[in-house]
Amino acid sequence: MTDDMRGWSNYRPSKTMWGWSIVAASAVTMLLGFTWGGWTTTGRAHVMTDIAVRDARTELVAGVCVHNFVTASDAADNLKALQAKSSWQRDDFIKEGGWAKVAGIDDTVANATDACADQLMKLKELPTATDPAVTDS
Repeated sequence: MTDDMRGWSNYRPSKTMWGWSIVAASAVTMLLGFTWGGWTTTGRAHVMTDIAVRDARTELVAGVCVHNFVTASDAADNLKALQAKSSWQRDDFIKEGGWAKVAGIDDTVANATDACADQLMKLKELPTATDPAVTDS
């Protein structure tokens, strides 16, 4: 055997080297885990939960708002009036019409009127009363 091969087979790291190797391996593991591994901190998980709850509440109230708007007796006239409004006036029109009010929720839900107006603007025509999405089950 050559001297180079015997050098590696006879190598015995010190306790300090073992300690720093463990520290480095731990740091690399945490770095990879938090960047690519999908790990998250408790604080970040709470923030993500709060955002998901807010978005779900907004979508729920917007769906109720669209239903209330479409099932109103003067829905066709209201839709024409909504379409005539500028984009920054639509949420006020929805709010003043009371379509975004939901029983049990006293305050207005953030972005719900905007989402409702956006969904209503996407309608080509109002659904008919026989449409299962409009009628209550």
